[in-house]
Amino acid sequence: MKVRHKARAVLFDGDQLVFLRRGWPGGSAYCTTVGGGVEPGDADPEAALRREAMEELGATIGPVEELMTLTDPGGATTVVEHYFLADITDMDLSLRHGPELADPDTGDHEPVRVPMDVRAVSGLNLQPPALRDHVIEHIGTWAVRPAGNRRLGPL
Repeated sequence: MKVRHKARAVLFDGDQLVFLRRGWPGGSAYCTTVGGGVEPGDADPEAALRREAMEELGATIGPVEELMTLTDPGGATTVVEHYFLADITDMDLSLRHGPELADPDTGDHEPVRVPMDVRAVSGLNLQPPALRDHVIEHIGTWAVRPAGNRRLGPL
C-alpha cells in the first residue's frame, strides 16, 4: 500500500487564527488549514509546511509545534496528515504562488482570519471535522499562550 504524507498548520497571527477558505462555483465553501503534500524535494513534513505557507499565503512561519496526526486508510493510498501549530512571522500575499493558485479548476484559496474564539471557529465549516473538534477543544488554551513573534498584517 502506498502512503502519502501531508503537512498542515493551524496558524496564529496575533490574537487571530488564519485558515484558507476553499470554494468552487456552485459548491459549498469550507475552511481548512494551510498545507499540502510532502514532495520529494522536502526534507520532512516541517519543510513541506514552510514551503506550503509561502505558496498559499506568502508567509514565513516561526517554530512549529506538533498538534495531531490524522490517518485516512484509503483504498490504494493511505493519507497521513501531520498537523502543527505555528505563528506567522511575516506575510505578503503578493508572494503567493503555486499550482493551486494557477489552476482555476482547483477553486478558490482565500486566506481568512478569525478571532481565537469558539463561536467564530464553529461558524467556519472547518474541515476535516476531527480538526474542527480539536481546535474548538483547545482554543481557550491557545488564546492565553505566549505570543512569540507574532505580527498583525492585512489579509
